[in-house]
Amino acid sequence: MENFQGCSSVMGKMKSSRTKSSVKAATVIGGSPPQPKTSAEIISEARSSLRILKTQRPFTPKDDQRKLFGSTSSRTPENRPPSAFSLHARSFEGSDSRPISGARLTPLDFKPKIPTSPSKDEGPPVPKPPLDPIEIKRVSNARARLFKVASQGNLLPDKAIHPEETIKRLNSDSSLNVKGFSLDADESALSQFNTKDLANKNTEYGGEEMILPTRMREHVGLLSTQTSLGSKQDKQDNRSSTCSDSTEIIKQQNRTGSSSGSRAYEGETGEEILYWNTKIQPILDELRPLNNGNDVEHLCKTCSSLHRILQEGNMLGKMCKRRAVLLKTLYKLVDVGSDQLSIQLAKLILALKVSGKNLLNICKLMFKVSRSENNDVLFQNDKILDCMVEVFSFTDPLGNIDAFLYCMGTIKFLSGNMILLKDLLNKGLIETLVQLMKEINDANRTSDTYLCSSGHLLVQVTATLRNLADLPQSRPRFLSTGALLELCVVLEQHVNDKDICTNVARIFSKLSAYNDCCLALSECTSCYQLFLALLHRHQRKQDLVVRVVFILGNMTAKNNKAREELYKQNHSVKTLLTLFQTYHELDVKVKISPPKIQSKSEMDETRNQRLSEVEDILIKLIRVIANLSINAEVGSALSGNQNCVDLLIKVLENRTVAECEELMMNAAASINNLSYYQVKNSAVRARQLHIAELDKFMITLLDAKHQDVCFAACGVLINLTVDKSKRSTLKQDGGIKKLIDCLRDFGPTDWQLASLVCKTLWNYSEKITNAVLCFGEKETSELLELLPAYLELAFVLFYVLDEEIALDIDTNGFDEGLVEHQKVCWESEFVPVARQLLHRIQCHHSHLETLPFSSLQD
Repeated sequence: MENFQGCSSVMGKMKSSRTKSSVKAATVIGGSPPQPKTSAEIISEARSSLRILKTQRPFTPKDDQRKLFGSTSSRTPENRPPSAFSLHARSFEGSDSRPISGARLTPLDFKPKIPTSPSKDEGPPVPKPPLDPIEIKRVSNARARLFKVASQGNLLPDKAIHPEETIKRLNSDSSLNVKGFSLDADESALSQFNTKDLANKNTEYGGEEMILPTRMREHVGLLSTQTSLGSKQDKQDNRSSTCSDSTEIIKQQNRTGSSSGSRAYEGETGEEILYWNTKIQPILDELRPLNNGNDVEHLCKTCSSLHRILQEGNMLGKMCKRRAVLLKTLYKLVDVGSDQLSIQLAKLILALKVSGKNLLNICKLMFKVSRSENNDVLFQNDKILDCMVEVFSFTDPLGNIDAFLYCMGTIKFLSGNMILLKDLLNKGLIETLVQLMKEINDANRTSDTYLCSSGHLLVQVTATLRNLADLPQSRPRFLSTGALLELCVVLEQHVNDKDICTNVARIFSKLSAYNDCCLALSECTSCYQLFLALLHRHQRKQDLVVRVVFILGNMTAKNNKAREELYKQNHSVKTLLTLFQTYHELDVKVKISPPKIQSKSEMDETRNQRLSEVEDILIKLIRVIANLSINAEVGSALSGNQNCVDLLIKVLENRTVAECEELMMNAAASINNLSYYQVKNSAVRARQLHIAELDKFMITLLDAKHQDVCFAACGVLINLTVDKSKRSTLKQDGGIKKLIDCLRDFGPTDWQLASLVCKTLWNYSEKITNAVLCFGEKETSELLELLPAYLELAFVLFYVLDEEIALDIDTNGFDEGLVEHQKVCWESEFVPVARQLLHRIQCHHSHLETLPFSSLQD
């Protein structure tokens, strides 16, 4: 029988049909013709020398500080929005209908000009022609706009004017003596201006109800009155009526304590007025600053009652005619400074659908509260989460990008709480965020105007999605919404943003550990070049690099199409090997050049941490190479790549198993996979002598007591024992005993590994004359005990008890595919070599008669 090698002639058949074939009970009596191999057998036999590598997902540390951008952010403080700021009632605007502006107009002094009566010498005044109606309308519109700005607090001083003071000042102000007024053109035009006109004009600028400051309202009324001084008695009656109405309004204001009073607003029905006066106004009176004696609990309950009353009256959103009055009252309560009350205010204000600067401020208010982990309970006990998620659906993201930033930052903090995370998932947060990403991506495709500001927002979005990816129940939502594709677009548009790239890599790192998500990601053909671009641009950003190579390792583990797709990308192998070279050199440098720290304990701790980080990258990078080499085209190319093989050998030379077992295992497995291909320019074959010098290392690997480690070592040893001059090393270093230990420990659960052990022992014993002299007395006895047992017992298990096994599968839920795979591995891989090895030992053992293998089945 010829020597065994790790290569096989069936590699070219791996592309054959993979349909399941039922494996019949094979006749293993010597002399019977073998049955044709099934597809499962062909694949299984190929896997006897090539095996994918597994590894753990990189650890994601939790940032203890709740900030928009964590401690590891690449953004400098001056180039990112702040996480700390002051917020007061005066930060809000009286109306949220206009866009945010950083400019503030200087208040103008309003001084009415009192016309003087003409002197006798001047004669009677020259009559003036009436103004054109269009000119009158222009003046009226200008004044309306002036009064609107004033009502928002940007034109007039911020000093509050109380109705009682207004009355006294108006009664005592000699400058407003009505007898001193004369009617001119401007006053004639102004006489057509009243508060109703102002309300009508105001609706053109956002629909907010405008409340004129008391003094301005009274002055307008007085000027309107003065226009009728020169008229006849009917105009005097009209003036008296106007004064009477003004007095009645002031009296009503005194009774209610509100500048709005109970007067009707534009478009307000009698039913709405009644509802306001009887249901809403009493609650507002309890919330006014005059009632500072109210404790926080009472204010919170009152806000909750107000929310309920508004909902019952269909006055949420922008339905309430006196919405501005409501908001003004609520904004003042921000200065109370209670986190509990702030959440109640936020919920109510968001329900009133504020926008512009007020939306930004209310999002900042929630952000401040959420920065303390102790306040998470405040978000659990109310429906504030619904209001927050809804923000992203009723407002333009690019027009309110700063508000979205702080709202998203709040949700990011809360998503660190598992209870709130599950609640957010159930409220459709993934669907909402994917739609938000799509809108931003579409906008950035046509213009880079929002690229920077949207980048800040996307950091929060991707960090939240990273947390959501931890939930198993989130995976179907990631798949159904097309989230993976949109995240790839985000990567493409922000490939230079390290924060975004790291967050997206963390999302893919978590999701690609599952077959369904890994397959979906593999089908995003743009992701391969994106991942290579990240490795090229951010070589030194270790937390990003380790996740990208982990993702590539997952994608190439079980998907041959993914191996081909990655390999055919421009400079793919060059990029991977350059990265390999960089981190191997860094590994050597860190090992021999510890950081300059005074304390020895700190020095050791820091060095170990840095070594661990570099090792983790090397482990996952070599795993990608090992998985790629399973593909025939890629494996043949890599086996002829001198640089690749040299780097793998250097890893084996530079480290020991005790230092990093997984790294050694991956390097050995990669060499084993590459040695599979017997191509003319094989770098493995050219370095075979040097690799053979690592026999002692491979033997040491057998001590690992780990299946994959032993499998990798056997894969190399089986090829090295072909060299007759190196066989003696196997026994001298205790390799025979360690191989038999692997056979005993792992044989029944891993027939592929058991077959490799037998192949190694077969090559080693090629020139056997005496079994005891070849293997050792104790080792020979163990082999004579194990091999017949595995051959006989497995046969009984797989064939004699086949019906019982099938019943056990049905009743206990065993994996039928796994049992079938084990049967095929035992039959096609282990039995042939174990039978021959047992026969050889028996033939050269003086204490035993040679027994034919057929007797084992009698």
